[in-house]
Amino acid sequence: MITVLFFAELQEQAGKPQLELELGETTVRELKERLESTLKITGLNRTMTAVNEEYALDSDAVKTGDTVAFIPPVSGG
Repeated sequence: MITVLFFAELQEQAGKPQLELELGETTVRELKERLESTLKITGLNRTMTAVNEEYALDSDAVKTGDTVAFIPPVSGG
């Protein structure tokens, strides 16, 4: 089981703050592609991604028991 956390507009697109997925080992990029195709979430390629509270690259591995957070860019003044 992989726990996926969504923030800001991604949470609105997903319709929930988190999601549990039954997946084998994958990469951050593959997880993004799966979420874009199944949940129709857009903009994941612009997000910061963290795996187990450590920033991650698209090529980093995600495995059972991991928590992945997608954090969209923020703007402000």
